[in-house]
Amino acid sequence: MVNVNFVAADGKTWTVEADEGMSVMKIAMKNNIPGIVADCGGEMSCATCHIYIPELWLDQVGCASRDEVDMLEMAIDPQDNSRLSCQVIVDDSLDGLTVEIPATQF
Repeated sequence: MVNVNFVAADGKTWTVEADEGMSVMKIAMKNNIPGIVADCGGEMSCATCHIYIPELWLDQVGCASRDEVDMLEMAIDPQDNSRLSCQVIVDDSLDGLTVEIPATQF
């Protein structure tokens, strides 16, 4: 099990436990974390699971694929640290991961 911290744009936080191998999107959906819409269900075709990865975690999380970067162009206010939560898979190296949820996905 790994712990994942979600931080909303208004500062509200949630810490949840998750199984290794789950995507951050599925973790958010399973735990009813608001702000992760995931219209496509994790098929990387909508950008409504957009998150920001704090600088501290960028190296551990890794880079987005070219396809993910292309999809992030559709996200609201993409930044250099943007990722699609459906593409971030947790393992023990990400125990304690913090992700920031944008104010809106639309």
